[in-house]
Amino acid sequence: MSRMNARLLFISTPWLLAALAMLLAPVCLAEDGKPEIVMVAHQDVATTSLNRDTARAMFAMRQRTWPNGQALRVFVLPNDHSAHERFAKQGLSVYPHQLQLSWDRVVFSGTGQAPTTVTSQIEMLERIANIPGSLGYIDREHLDDRVQVISME
Repeated sequence: MSRMNARLLFISTPWLLAALAMLLAPVCLAEDGKPEIVMVAHQDVATTSLNRDTARAMFAMRQRTWPNGQALRVFVLPNDHSAHERFAKQGLSVYPHQLQLSWDRVVFSGTGQAPTTVTSQIEMLERIANIPGSLGYIDREHLDDRVQVISME
């Protein structure tokens, strides 16, 4: 090997390894470049996936139980939280104000209650990990093994 080829190999190897590592690393960003948001539930929930209509009904507080009849407890972030906006739009295909209208409707009609609002994703994770039957959403980067991911069909 010539001295010039050896020098090129030495210089390009770190760059090549860095590029390869980036290609092989798991991607946790959504298409818009923001962290991927996932729906999560307490470990005791038997359901592992929901279709979009069922998830929308659960978060709109129109469905109060899991498909197997277990009581449902829904947690959400404030309406102006970026993760809440992303989950509503990307996960449920609704605008945050539409969810709020749905919650207002069940509360003011006396037929139900609004979901519990938490202040942060860390609080969301803690509540879901500790309250059986609970459901919420967090950025994938906050995910740990105390909760399970509920996939969206």
